[in-house]
Amino acid sequence: MRTRPLKVALLGCGVVGSEVARIMTTHADDLAARIGAPVELAGVAVRRPDKVREGIDPALVTTDATALVKRGDIDVVVEVIGGIEPARTLITTAFEHGASVVSANKALLAQDGADLHAAAETNDKDLYYEAAVAGAIPLIRPLRESLAGDKVNRVLGIVNGTTNFILDKMDSTGAGYQEALDEATALGYAEADPTADVEGFDAAAKAAILAGIAFHTRVRLDDVYREGMTEVTAADFASAKEMGCTIKLLAICERAADGGSVTARVHPAMIPLTHPLASVRGAYNAVFVESDAAGQLMFYGPGAGGSPTASAVLGDLVAVCRNRLSNATGPGESAYAALPVSPMGEVVTRYHISLDVADKPGVLAQVATVFAEHGVSIDTVRQQGKDGEASLVVVTHRASDASLSGTVEALRKLDTVRGVASIMRVEGE
Repeated sequence: MRTRPLKVALLGCGVVGSEVARIMTTHADDLAARIGAPVELAGVAVRRPDKVREGIDPALVTTDATALVKRGDIDVVVEVIGGIEPARTLITTAFEHGASVVSANKALLAQDGADLHAAAETNDKDLYYEAAVAGAIPLIRPLRESLAGDKVNRVLGIVNGTTNFILDKMDSTGAGYQEALDEATALGYAEADPTADVEGFDAAAKAAILAGIAFHTRVRLDDVYREGMTEVTAADFASAKEMGCTIKLLAICERAADGGSVTARVHPAMIPLTHPLASVRGAYNAVFVESDAAGQLMFYGPGAGGSPTASAVLGDLVAVCRNRLSNATGPGESAYAALPVSPMGEVVTRYHISLDVADKPGVLAQVATVFAEHGVSIDTVRQQGKDGEASLVVVTHRASDASLSGTVEALRKLDTVRGVASIMRVEGE
């Protein structure tokens, strides 16, 4: 074993960063044995230097992150500060001054992953980011290494624990959205401002990363269709149960049937109770991968939190340190396929549409005619009426988003249609 330690700079010492530092200290002997050399925490960049950080030598703490990554003797920079800047500049500076990088920054990787990979390659350094998607769940490495010889066709997953907790609570207790959100906040699953989670921004960033790796194509955050879950109601769950389904906020990355394009999207969807993702409860994450040779694979576990995310960071740290010792680098960006990303209008799926209509003869025929005129085939229809008003629930066969949008626009113009109560996609079949 080499006795000279590999030096690690830690950018950020919050919930995740403090766990990384703790594990590096408490598991130091095991990490050294696994890597082949000791690892040494050489510096910790923070915003508030006066805060007490248990187990961290105050002499290591600095507010000058730029100077830390420019030192020249740093082997690996661990970035867990999040956001776009200064993280982007710090990472590229680290590459330029001889360090490899381990990051948990999903937002930055989804927006500027191609540039970061290029900077790593130019400087012959590693960029690893297992912790950026689904916390402790090993997912990035299986996609870019274990399945590198296979053809991945679909990645379908629950990649945000906050939203899954809220939807699971609505499903299991009949609670409304706000009530479930309040409970998630009280338990620490939701931030004071939950927008990034409930509006799908967090999941969309992860979808961009997953799609890029799975399909060997550059997929940016702007390429991902995003729809939040704030409009999901108890009535939607009641309708889902009647269909033998539940509702999840899903990240869906798909290769087109002809292989000529890909799509990436995040939105609420009904999935059959028989699908493995339907049983994912609470704040857990799960990702379902479908490929030609391996078939169907499912990855499940805690998707957030200090210890789970730190576990993924430390796994990357071990891999990068091993590469440093052997003067090698791991896999970089694979974007050779360069497939176009299709817009949401071309995505084909099933739909569940709930309409408020007049309770009188001929309404169903009018509605069915509108669907037929727009080339959308109906699978099932349920109608309940009372006192001149009725609820009409239509479930379609597979149709494009564009054709469905045209159908709904035409339905709104019918005198007998009082309103469109909800539209929900149906996935997982």
